[in-house]
Amino acid sequence: MSEEEKSMEPGSLPEQHQDLLERDLDDKQWFETVYQGDRVPQLTMRAVLMGGVLGALMSISNLYTMLKIGWAFGVAITACVLSFVIWRGVRLAAPRLSEMSILENNCMQSTASAAGYSTGATVGIAFGALLMITGKHVSWTILLPWTLVSALLGVFLAVPMKRQMINKEKLPFPSGIAAAQTLRSLHSKSKEAVAQAYSLVVAMGIAGATGFLKNGNFAWQTKLGLKLPELVPFAFNYRGLDMSKLPGFGMEPSLLLAAAGMLVGLRVSASMLLGALLLYGVGSHELLAAGEIGTPGELIKGWALWTGSAIMVTSGLTAFAMEWKTISRSFTGLGARSQEQADDPLKAIEVPNRWLLVGVVPLALAAIFLQYIAFSIAPHVGVMTVVLSFLLALVACRATGETDVTPMSAMCKITQLTVALMAPKNVVTNLMAASVTANIASSSADLLTDLKSGYLLGANPRKQFLAQLIGVFFGVAAIVPAWYLMVPDQAALEHFNPPSVQTWKAVALALSEGIDKVPVSARWSMLVGGILGIILAIGDRHLPEKIKRFTPSAMGLGLSWVMPFSNSLAFFVGACAVEIWKKVNSKNAEIYYVPVASGAVAGESLVCAMLAIFDAAVALLGRH
Repeated sequence: MSEEEKSMEPGSLPEQHQDLLERDLDDKQWFETVYQGDRVPQLTMRAVLMGGVLGALMSISNLYTMLKIGWAFGVAITACVLSFVIWRGVRLAAPRLSEMSILENNCMQSTASAAGYSTGATVGIAFGALLMITGKHVSWTILLPWTLVSALLGVFLAVPMKRQMINKEKLPFPSGIAAAQTLRSLHSKSKEAVAQAYSLVVAMGIAGATGFLKNGNFAWQTKLGLKLPELVPFAFNYRGLDMSKLPGFGMEPSLLLAAAGMLVGLRVSASMLLGALLLYGVGSHELLAAGEIGTPGELIKGWALWTGSAIMVTSGLTAFAMEWKTISRSFTGLGARSQEQADDPLKAIEVPNRWLLVGVVPLALAAIFLQYIAFSIAPHVGVMTVVLSFLLALVACRATGETDVTPMSAMCKITQLTVALMAPKNVVTNLMAASVTANIASSSADLLTDLKSGYLLGANPRKQFLAQLIGVFFGVAAIVPAWYLMVPDQAALEHFNPPSVQTWKAVALALSEGIDKVPVSARWSMLVGGILGIILAIGDRHLPEKIKRFTPSAMGLGLSWVMPFSNSLAFFVGACAVEIWKKVNSKNAEIYYVPVASGAVAGESLVCAMLAIFDAAVALLGRH
């Protein structure tokens, strides 16, 4: 097949359409030259089912990574690649089945993204922090509607932003562009794209096997010598201290952690290692000698997490405040013309504003009602939470569109600070109000990222919205039972050493119970860390790139003080591996390192999550 024939394959986007997109197309030009949503299959049963199943699995994978390393990874590109490979295998077994069109795959990734990312943003964080504070789980009859309502609200609130941010302003939404390019490459049958797809699948398999060998607890594994240790400790004495007694001081045989380092880059990973070396090499000795911590095991949970949290909170809020132009632009677009005008060329395919009213009003009332019934959050605080979530979702969508970064952590802290003023000394209210903001904002930003892909590919936005809406139900159906099985009790949660959970817990306690609950030395360290976070955030904004790349990352430093040393070391190893790879063969590295890293993250996290669920289910059956 010639290159020209490939470009004109049903469901692909002709190159000239991409050239037109690079110009400033108005709605009519886009509809006439790019739109193909009525001519190509899109919202089909097979696309939705494939996306729902893949997204459900990815939601469990992301729950594990959030608990393990405090990160959730976008699932759109991984879902696109897996769908391509899986469907190719299905067609080998059933040749009569047709190929999925590029718009079917785009709809599939919207469903998968909603299921895998939008529903689990705070299940493992806010409810995890609540479990640590109260020592008991919240009932599923609360968790399920809580997650469902907040995720659906985020999807509906994105509706009025789409026309302004994507059609009119043409914000880049880099991950949306990447997903569209991935789909184009796969459907053009380019050798490079197919090789990338299979490299992701191979990495997924190898990392999954590693996770199984490390976390599997089967007798035959030990008998055959197929059991990897969870940690290889560094056992030596340093300044009279047995370093192996420090929490997580060693190397964890995990491709997931190394792959995460490959994705976040050398600057963040090196900052993590620097912070970990300072904490373990200097801080541990001084704190023990001064009696600030009783045992080495208290290093992180009893002291360092306060400083790490302070660095991340102040840097995040400072970076957020410095984006005042972005925040301002978020609201200037609210007065954009209505899409219901009679001469609107996209009236029949855009999501109508009346859908917004039909969805948002009952969901907002449900969110307020749930907050009151489940956690006794006063109605006026519940109303404030929903209103603030809408405003912050605007900012989240614009920040994601302009930078590909959703400042969820900073926005949650804004909610926590606001709630601390309205309902002081109430840690539960503080946590759960912030969880509403987090889920709504992340869900909105996720939908717009997917709609950007659809815009570039000529998809029907109304059908893509429906796919996202359906995906939420798949995600909730997977994430709620997975949460209880993966984390049956507080001890199981603490075994993860969950950095983000520790941070949310620390901030909620400090705001609700007062700073006097924090050790005196940790208070001073928090002050220093907070100032450092502000300085680093300002430096990130104003320093030249050639200087900035040699300055520490606030996120990296903060995380290194709320997670074990082994995590920081593994991140650094992964980031260094990519740099060496680039030096040896830069072209090869640029092509393969992202799919390889993405596959490794998905493979190990999914297998480890399934093993945790299996172990919990066996223990539960054993009790009965």
